[in-house]
Amino acid sequence: MTSALAVLRSERVKFTTLRSQWITPLVAVALTVGITTLVNLAYGQVDHTPGEDPAGGIYYGLLFGHVAVACIGVLLLGQEFNTRMIGVSLTAVPRRGRLYGAKLAFGAGLGLLVGLVSTAGSFLAVATTVGLDPSTPGLGRSFLAGVLYHPLLVVLCLGLTAVMRNFTAALGLLTPMLFLGTTFLAAIPGVSEVGRFLPDRAGLYAMQTQADPAVHYGHWTGLLIMALWTAAAAYGGLRSIRRHAG
Repeated sequence: MTSALAVLRSERVKFTTLRSQWITPLVAVALTVGITTLVNLAYGQVDHTPGEDPAGGIYYGLLFGHVAVACIGVLLLGQEFNTRMIGVSLTAVPRRGRLYGAKLAFGAGLGLLVGLVSTAGSFLAVATTVGLDPSTPGLGRSFLAGVLYHPLLVVLCLGLTAVMRNFTAALGLLTPMLFLGTTFLAAIPGVSEVGRFLPDRAGLYAMQTQADPAVHYGHWTGLLIMALWTAAAAYGGLRSIRRHAG
């Protein structure tokens, strides 16, 4: 039962049997699409355009929904640390890298599904409320970046949870540091340049359809920066699992 496919199947079973885990993706989609719809409905009564950059209206709900997306990554591993079931999981799957890899693969797949539904729903919400021109330059790239942002964020948070090895610390500190902290840094003169290279700032910039003169990298580079942060977190989590868990 320790084959890669069997371990991946066991992660699916864990996910479907814990209410907190399967409800969280639904909350992420509901927040992202719901807030985007409501904001564009209200805004459309004043102006028929969602702002200078259409992405501002499309991804408005993501500013709230991505907190729930981060929680997906924390819950996929943090629950086992919280209940001390990680030792049982490692007994069932002695190869720690295989267990951790299955969690990463499942988390990435789940994040990809959430990203596809949330992004498509947000685009549809804008198109049916204030209108959306499909020929807008960069819109296709923005859609792809919006989809990929979700699995990258899930894996990033899962990896950092493995590094912390503590559910409460990960849930209580990770989401505020990633989102409230980076937003605060981006607003401080002289520090904002550093803030733009943090994972969520770079990922969100990748979704914009227009270039920002204050950002000294391209949209695809923004997604690459987030991917590098994610890879570093995943690697750090692997080293932590191999050294400390169990």
